[in-house]
Amino acid sequence: MKDLVFDLIKQEKVRQSEGLELIPSENYVSQAVLEAMGSILTNKYSEGYPSFEGIPGWEESQIAEEILPNYRYYGGQVNIDRIERLAIARACQLFHADHANVQPHSGANANEAVYFAWCNPGDKILAMSLPAGGHLTHGSPVTRSAKIYNFISYGVAADGDIDYAELESKALKEQPKIILIGYSAFMKIPDFDRIAKIAEKIPDCILMADMAHVAGLIAGGVHPNPLDHGFHVMTTTTHKTLRGPRGGLILSKGHVASPLKKPEKTIANLPILIDRAVFPGTQGGPLEHIVAAKAVAFGEALQPDFKDYATKIVANAKTLATELQKHDFILQGGGTENHLILINVKDSFGFDGKLYEIALDKVGLTLNANSLPTDKGGAFRPSGVRLGTPAITTRGFNQNDMKTLALWMKKVANLCKKAYAKSPDSPESALDNFSDEFEAIHEEVRTLALKYPVPGI
Repeated sequence: MKDLVFDLIKQEKVRQSEGLELIPSENYVSQAVLEAMGSILTNKYSEGYPSFEGIPGWEESQIAEEILPNYRYYGGQVNIDRIERLAIARACQLFHADHANVQPHSGANANEAVYFAWCNPGDKILAMSLPAGGHLTHGSPVTRSAKIYNFISYGVAADGDIDYAELESKALKEQPKIILIGYSAFMKIPDFDRIAKIAEKIPDCILMADMAHVAGLIAGGVHPNPLDHGFHVMTTTTHKTLRGPRGGLILSKGHVASPLKKPEKTIANLPILIDRAVFPGTQGGPLEHIVAAKAVAFGEALQPDFKDYATKIVANAKTLATELQKHDFILQGGGTENHLILINVKDSFGFDGKLYEIALDKVGLTLNANSLPTDKGGAFRPSGVRLGTPAITTRGFNQNDMKTLALWMKKVANLCKKAYAKSPDSPESALDNFSDEFEAIHEEVRTLALKYPVPGI
């Protein structure tokens, strides 16, 4: 008997094929990445690490053939070691790093490992606040790391960019162990050189960049790489714009040494400090089928056509932002410099972001309600919505399609206004009064979506 799970997977395939994914942290992986994730590598336990001897600069054919000593706790690692060394070498090449740890299960795990590698409990970390566009793992009080380390937050200026004066003032006053630049709802390109100069004034402070959202743009050459601008560590997820499997990655500058070595806590030793913080510090056995899928995704990102993809992501986002503004949408920061757009729904149309998210779902447009830097609506009734172009660009959508998308979004906004006017206390229920109008838009979305097949479906 076939499990019900597979019927639900089929239904999800239909949803993905007939709708458009606008959540900026989501994407579609290639058939090759899917095959690696679904491989028999999931059967293998591989606690520890392969030998790192000569990884950066090695030829791939040599990596695939060379048998080196390993630092594993289980036997049968010959093929696993080769695959993980490939992933490490490709990541280093892609991001100009001295070392890569490809084992973190997520971006959150990657961040926690870096904190654990460099900080003691109670040490200060300076990071962007969640309301300003930062991430939960950058000091939100609901997280474990916020209970261990002392997070100091900085915000954004009126133009939507980092408040560099506040960042510098707090850095000099608080003397943090880490200055962290990272975000999940920020539309500008950070001035990494300016931040690096600030960090030079603080002893024993490392510069860390959480580039989970824009790693694919960095790989594609349309966003600066913090590792080229004085940063010591870069963490990222491997999905989002990088278009790989769900997982984490830590890239670092410094001396690459045996993971058996007990290193001093110096900036030069960051690679080994981080490796020991991942395993055995915060994780057990790596997910080697995911590591293999990461290696495949990194290989894809090293191809020339990935640069074209990254360029199109940004072009589509900028066009979509412009078209939305033509339809009276107010955008945080006045637009975007990357893949991500944050709409101030409340100021644009008078209703909140959650109502708009629910309404857009009815027509097959998926995004998420999101707080704004000055939001008073709370996490469950925020004033904004967040959307982006990585997934639809993967499917082949172009700048002309962004005009159509903006028009659909305005039509849905108009229906939300009618529902809110009809029932201010229960506008979600009032949406049902306009089911015919929603279905008409949904059919238009479905027709266009099916012209652009989802990879792997």
